[in-house]
Amino acid sequence: MSSQPAPAPEQPAKNEISRREAFFKFGILLNGLAAAVLATPLIGYLISPLLEGQRNGYKRWVPLGELDEFPENQTRLAKFKNPITGVSDGKTDDIPCWVRRLSGENFQVFAINCAHLGCPVRWFPQSGLFMCPCHGGVYYEDGSRASGPPERGLFEYAHKVEDGKLMIEAGQLPTLSTTASLRKRSGGCQG
Repeated sequence: MSSQPAPAPEQPAKNEISRREAFFKFGILLNGLAAAVLATPLIGYLISPLLEGQRNGYKRWVPLGELDEFPENQTRLAKFKNPITGVSDGKTDDIPCWVRRLSGENFQVFAINCAHLGCPVRWFPQSGLFMCPCHGGVYYEDGSRASGPPERGLFEYAHKVEDGKLMIEAGQLPTLSTTASLRKRSGGCQG
């Protein structure tokens, strides 16, 4: 038996990496990629209000029609294109609303949805009432609550007359919170 020491294991050259280091770096790369994929929707959600502000916000003025399309002292169904739509929305981006012309350029524009649970209300000119078929909600012609489960009147869109056309502020349905904020800004109901 010779007393020679056992040969030392070969060390990789300084510019080469070991298999262990390669797998470690590959693992870090995969973990970073997974974190980026999972974080993208969260970051998008957090910065979406800032991006929406760059696209003129949710609200945009859209035309409902010429003034002569809405006779005085009558309520008519009108439709407008939702300004925030995608190519796959099809006919669902046509949103109906009820337009009541009081006189001249004085209008009321009601969301078609009942204030109770959002079912579409119908206008009955014979009785001068809006009626909800779902739970029996009834509204007077001025949109105020007449009877049934709704606790308040119909929601109204902000509107204006511009260049002989009736325009409404669209992009989100009017709700109690948007109506309340509208009244605070304008000091009353805008019309």
